[in-house]
Order: sequence, then C-alpha cells, then structure tokens
Amino acid sequence: MHDAEGLDDETMLAFARETRLSETTFVQPATRAGADYRNRIFTVRREIPFAGHPSLGTAVAVALARGDDEVTYVQETGAGLQPVDVRLDGGAAFASMLQGPVTFGSEVDARHALAAVGLVPGDGHRELPAQVASAGLPALIVPVHAARCLADAQPDFDLLDALAERHGADNFYLVCLGAEGHARARMFTSGVEGGEDPATGSAAGPLCAYLAARGRGTRVEVAQGVEMGRPSRLLAEVEGERVRVSGNVVRVVEGTVSL
Repeated sequence: MHDAEGLDDETMLAFARETRLSETTFVQPATRAGADYRNRIFTVRREIPFAGHPSLGTAVAVALARGDDEVTYVQETGAGLQPVDVRLDGGAAFASMLQGPVTFGSEVDARHALAAVGLVPGDGHRELPAQVASAGLPALIVPVHAARCLADAQPDFDLLDALAERHGADNFYLVCLGAEGHARARMFTSGVEGGEDPATGSAAGPLCAYLAARGRGTRVEVAQGVEMGRPSRLLAEVEGERVRVSGNVVRVVEGTVSL
C-alpha cells in the first residue's frame, strides 16, 4: 500500500488479514538516513522485519508510482537497509535486491526436521545438514535427496511451530538440489495464510550462502510454489560477502483504498 504514513500497527495488521496474502507491505517515509522509503511488511499474524519477494514487488510498485523506468532504491526494513535495483520495460518488470550479510545458526537434527513435514530420515540429503540461516528473517534450510520428497511433504504445524521456537527460525525451507545451480523448494510456516509461501526470497538468499559455504557453487536458481499451483522462480548469487536475489515482477491488480 502506497501513502501508508500515519497508519497505526493495528490497522496495518487488520488490512493484511483482510488481504490474506503471504505478506502485505506498506510504504512509508524513511526514518533512517540513506533510505528512499520505509517498507513495513505484515503477514496475517504479525509484522516481520524482512522479506524477499515483497521487497522486490514493493520496489517495482514504487518505481511505477514515481515514474522511474530504471532506478536503484534503498529500502528501510526492520532488518536494516537493502539496495534494490528496478528495471521496467513496458509491461515487464525485473528487480534485484542485495540482502544483508547471512548469519548461520545451529544445525538441526534432520530426523526432527523431516518428521515435522511427514518425512522419514531416509528422505534427508546424504551430505547436507539441516541448518538455520538468516539475511534478516531466519529460515531452517532442510535439504532432501529427491524431488518426490517435496511432493510427499505434509506439514504438521504444531511440530513446525515447536521446531521454529526451539531453533529461532521463522520459516521452514524444504529444498531439493537439481542440476548444477538449480533447486526446487517449498516453504512452510503457520505465519502465512494457508501455511505455505509460493516464493521466499528471504530464504533463497541464505540458501545460496549455505551452498557456497559448502563448496556447492555461488549461484542458485530456485523454483518454488509448484505444488501450490503458483510457480515462481528466484535467482540468488553471491556478491562479495552478501547475496543478491533477483526475479521478475508482475502487476496483477491495482486499486485505491479509503481508510
């Protein structure tokens, strides 16, 4: 939502619950030096400090509103400042964001992680451990050895919530590595409507850093949302000590809200 200055937290949360989207964003004037705008991001349950694809989409929406065809913005979120590049070409839009440095948390017993989505220990990746990683919103990265594990996953949200609380992870990111530089993923959390997100840039960036730290390449293209019937594609690439996450953005609907 543009022009969200003056909206209180309760109104923004109520509006996010009404949209029932994975995230709803509110553009406000920046409060930190160097930022072009402040991006407030809400799920149906709460405000979150950072998110990936809502940042890309919001930057494109800002560019459309301001009449900028090719521009770099610096957005302010609860996780800090992130540069976002936007390029508009007719009805097409592309955006890329340089996320904050990735931090790694604890490795997690794969048996417990897999059980939370109805999988068995043998479904886990033979070499890669489950681990928490964050570029602003912690995700538990859980690699599996075959794509059919993604289709077979059946989340138990009581177990997922307990796992998230124990290890400090907001999102559960189930990943299958494919051909070199490619991956398939699903993201589960009770924090979004329906319990699954079709595209999670805040997890794709940390996944790229996780793979790079293990000598698995510095670039990964992630296909997500396939099982939901809402396919998406994000590209993550290591850039210095940070990760850039990019993707196409499509404007689906436009409207005016009076509050």
